[in-house]
Amino acid sequence: MIPLFSAKAANAGLDLESVLLRVLRSNWYVLGAEVTAFEQEFAAHAGAAECVSLANGTDALELALRAVDVAAGDHVACVANAGFYGSTAIHAIGAKPLYVDIDAKTLNMSAAAFERAIQQGPKAVIVTHLYGQMADIEALAAMASKAGIKLIEDCAQSHGAMRNGHRAGSIGDIGCFSFYPTKNLGALGDGGAVVCNDPAIAKAVRTLRQYGWSTKYHVSTPHGRNSRLDEVQAAVLRAKLPHLDAANNERRQIAARYNAAFADLPLGLPPSTQEDYVGHLYVVRIDGRDAFREHLRSRDVATDVHYPLADHLQTAYPGAQVSGTLEQTERACDTVVSLPCFPGLADSEVTQVIDAVRAFFAH
Repeated sequence: MIPLFSAKAANAGLDLESVLLRVLRSNWYVLGAEVTAFEQEFAAHAGAAECVSLANGTDALELALRAVDVAAGDHVACVANAGFYGSTAIHAIGAKPLYVDIDAKTLNMSAAAFERAIQQGPKAVIVTHLYGQMADIEALAAMASKAGIKLIEDCAQSHGAMRNGHRAGSIGDIGCFSFYPTKNLGALGDGGAVVCNDPAIAKAVRTLRQYGWSTKYHVSTPHGRNSRLDEVQAAVLRAKLPHLDAANNERRQIAARYNAAFADLPLGLPPSTQEDYVGHLYVVRIDGRDAFREHLRSRDVATDVHYPLADHLQTAYPGAQVSGTLEQTERACDTVVSLPCFPGLADSEVTQVIDAVRAFFAH
């Protein structure tokens, strides 16, 4: 079975054992030299002045919202097709998601839909660069800035993506990243970070990540927590960061092969395989998704659905607030299918995926 992702293949050729041994011999495991160095190196790669590492990507979103003064009762605009991660962070604060429809091609937030949502007065907006495809961030940022709305980029799936010379995470007020093992830049466990260009925002996140301390054991800021990236994960991420751009290019090359092979089929395909897309997931859209997935399974090709149920339909939070309609969102959730696309996926395996997909339509 060709897997959807293989950590073994993605990490092939990396000497992570010596990295782990270096941390072990240092006898320092939390907020040490590895974390400091990683924060500097990742900020530079992202094109940002500041980086604050955290325990995971969901914490990054929540603490980013808190750092820009989102509070209980505030509304935060976001999309509803991105796995509920942004919604989780919003609800953790006691704020309220305001769901905005997506663009039919990119499956990211629609600029036109956001323009309408602004009339409902959101305090902030989370713009997710879904599947590794950057959103129309310049247009969204311009509208947010004009309306006095803070913009948070959710870059959990878009490490290294670039649009008009700017990296994902460096365009809004603050960018949030996850380093979960399957991400384009993945650790050996959970991890996250925020990047920004405002020292005050970075200082606020640093305070919040460690209990709200102003000095040790003195809590000056409410809603702090323990959200620290450990030295092991920071060291692993430092080892992998220099390879990120090459790995992203490999993902794009696989996606380009797929796009060329599927161009004549009745599938919705990713709209770009250029630098604004880093192939975190290769997602097609198809009616009759279940039969398609079952066929691929029978041909030893793994698939998944990212994501099958829109946030506003989740039963834990009835009465979700929606700006306009979410027609494109619901359509996407009913039709998306993810195919294998990761560094180390062999050419022969790409061919096997292509042949399996084409065989489905040959029937």
